[in-house]
Amino acid sequence: MLDLNYVRENLDAMRAALAKRNMPSAALDDFARADDERRQVIAESDRVNAERNSASREIGALMKEGKREEADARRQAVGELKNRIGELDRKRDEAEARMRELLSTLPNVPHESVPVGADESANVEVRRWGAKPEFDFEPKDHVDLGTALGILDLERATKIAGARFAILNGAGARLERALVNFMLELHTREHGYTETLPPFIANRAALFGTGQLPKFEQDLFKLEDERGFYLIPTAEVPVTNYYRDEILDVSQLPMKFVAYTPCFRSEAGSYGKDTRGVIRQHQFEKVEVVKYSLPENSYDELESLTRDAETVLQLLGIHYRVVALSSGDLGFSNAKTYDLEVWLPSQNAFREISSCSNYESFQARRANIRFRRGGGKPEFVHTLNGSALAVGRTWVAVLENFQQADGSIVVPEVLRPYMQGMERISAA
Repeated sequence: MLDLNYVRENLDAMRAALAKRNMPSAALDDFARADDERRQVIAESDRVNAERNSASREIGALMKEGKREEADARRQAVGELKNRIGELDRKRDEAEARMRELLSTLPNVPHESVPVGADESANVEVRRWGAKPEFDFEPKDHVDLGTALGILDLERATKIAGARFAILNGAGARLERALVNFMLELHTREHGYTETLPPFIANRAALFGTGQLPKFEQDLFKLEDERGFYLIPTAEVPVTNYYRDEILDVSQLPMKFVAYTPCFRSEAGSYGKDTRGVIRQHQFEKVEVVKYSLPENSYDELESLTRDAETVLQLLGIHYRVVALSSGDLGFSNAKTYDLEVWLPSQNAFREISSCSNYESFQARRANIRFRRGGGKPEFVHTLNGSALAVGRTWVAVLENFQQADGSIVVPEVLRPYMQGMERISAA
């Protein structure tokens, strides 16, 4: 959430920010009208309060002069003024509530370094690593490979749950687990993150804190429970909310967490996209990295977080590129995002496998996460997170990039210790 005073005092800058995001400014116009109403109500309340105070002094003077009847008449007028003040206070509260509601629907302001553009076509490639694999045969996609090897079963997953679910068997399940363990070990031992295992269910306050609610409720799986629980769409939600409504000491920052969790998304806005295979699922796994940072250091932290995610792909030996998202492709809560896109031979294209983002104080203000420098006034931390990596899409990338002419899959060397030394996945 943006700072209310900042929005109030910078309406033109906010309109420009919304224009960069290719978004209408109707909510901002409503905010300005509610703010004008609030100001008018406060001015009227101040005027009536002054009139009541003056009348109260007159009553005291009349009582001293023994003019009881005149004093009683003035008391009746003061009572009417008091009722009017109560009505004005109610209108002020309604205007302020409306402003807060509208503020919760406004997206973050893009950082000045974000490329300006209407959509993903304006994204800017920052760098590439590695090279495309060369095949002397026609490469298959992960569905054909996994099905032929007996490690992927989509048909029975559909029978059990429905479309966009998958079952991994044998070496396929072991490969998924190996990727999780490899990523966790890398980020904890080499990159200095603290591993955490959070709840896989979150309440409304947590989802509001990270920006999923109220705007993206249709993308969530809500439990039929009177307590209003949701399945988490990403570990970002519970880990970012770890310090909700708390004040940290400046000495604690930066804080770095890594978490493995399953993730659950309805994919309400993506019908017809990536329906084949396990690229876009209702249930998938991720290893997520989350940072709490000092405001002045958060963009350096974004660069290091992105490099940490890249290291996973480099050690696996998979070709990828880093893309800076344009203002029109930027997420609701994000101030700046780098996408890591991995090469998929079957599509002859790069596909997103990680988003690494700086939210600045946007999430911290919604979740009330602050820090204090010495005896100073509390400030909002900056929060960052990224997939490091999306495990299912990494699984896909391993199958497609390391496939052999006979349909087997060479296991990347860094994963073999996590697969009991297995060097190749072959059909049983």
